[in-house]
Amino acid sequence: MSSNTSDEVFQYTGSETIPKDVTVVHIDCSVTDIEVQTFRECTQLKEVVLNNGLKTIGSEAFAACKSLERIILPSTVTIVGEMAFEDCRNLREVVLNEGLVKIGDYAFNECESLESITLPSTVTDIGNAFCDCTKLREVVLNNRLQTIEAGAFKRCESLESITLSSTVTNIGNSAFQACSGLGEVVLNEGLVSVGKYAFQECESVESITLPSTVTNINENAFLDCRSLKEVVLNEGLKKIGYNTFGRCCSLESITIPSSVAEIGKYGFHACINLREVVCSEVLPKVAHNTFSGCPTRITFPNLSSRLEAIIQAGQVDAQHKVLRYMNRGDIEWERGGTISIPMDAEETRSRVEWNLLKQRFGQIVKWIKYYEMKEATTLFELALWKAKIDQVDDDDDVFRARDECRVYVPGPVKDAILQLLDL
Repeated sequence: MSSNTSDEVFQYTGSETIPKDVTVVHIDCSVTDIEVQTFRECTQLKEVVLNNGLKTIGSEAFAACKSLERIILPSTVTIVGEMAFEDCRNLREVVLNEGLVKIGDYAFNECESLESITLPSTVTDIGNAFCDCTKLREVVLNNRLQTIEAGAFKRCESLESITLSSTVTNIGNSAFQACSGLGEVVLNEGLVSVGKYAFQECESVESITLPSTVTNINENAFLDCRSLKEVVLNEGLKKIGYNTFGRCCSLESITIPSSVAEIGKYGFHACINLREVVCSEVLPKVAHNTFSGCPTRITFPNLSSRLEAIIQAGQVDAQHKVLRYMNRGDIEWERGGTISIPMDAEETRSRVEWNLLKQRFGQIVKWIKYYEMKEATTLFELALWKAKIDQVDDDDDVFRARDECRVYVPGPVKDAILQLLDL
């Protein structure tokens, strides 16, 4: 039955011509697939009842149904096609049941009234399905989800928090771009890749912790996160990409794991409050403009403590050796202080200058390791000496045997150990 009267129910069996002024639709139990664009631009359609047995909702099937307020998918539906409910601007409630496998790109794009969505456990990948859902506040992701693809929640500006389970391995490009209300992001172990622009312009995010399973942060991933104050990067990360933390103007300090080999161009560009970049003993490869616009310095507190320890242990010539490579304007240190490399916010180093700096810094690290090893062999000798003294039972023989108990690590062995440092 079809009707142009808004109070009547239109029973859709799969072959009828759809009147554009239809308001209520029941899908007949014989229908397994709703074809492409079937109800597109039925702007007065307010209610749709989907039947058990329905399997697929085709591309643009209900696109631009601007009066539709509610949709419940039966558990038999496995596929929601691309743009199926795009531009349903009054759609407030969407119920996705177990059994759903695929949600197509832009399926709920521009559903401006949608406030909450729960993904069933049968959905393992979410594409660009909820872009521009500007009132979407709550997203419940299941524990089987593996990939959040490009643009999945782009410009969902009312979204306040997101928690990813350990099953999620990839966050696609622009996945949460311009989610300006997003204040809390929880990324769990298992995540491998953070895509380009993934959290760009998430202006309310204050803290982010990347798990050790993330090896690469792609370009612009956190660009313009202007409230970001705390970033925790774990061992395992290898590369920070182009402009990754550009214009994160609330960031004051960051610790770079020793596993990071490279920081791309503009990696921390215009982080105007970034005062300190903390490294271990590894100076990563950086572009000459990585820290442009940042009044920062790279510091090495752990390396500084190690240097102080070997000087206090009596290896005083270590101080003189190390100073040969410092205090030339680009590597700074004074007794009791921290080894640091100032980065002029206005000037940038050429690649040649940076490579020379890395060479001299590398030599400092080698000297510190050399004296640590030298001190270690001395302590090893003392430990062996004490062990032999402890074996002497007769008290009268202790003083006589002290020199006889002394044990020396042979010179060739010491040399072989120290030569491993390639000095």
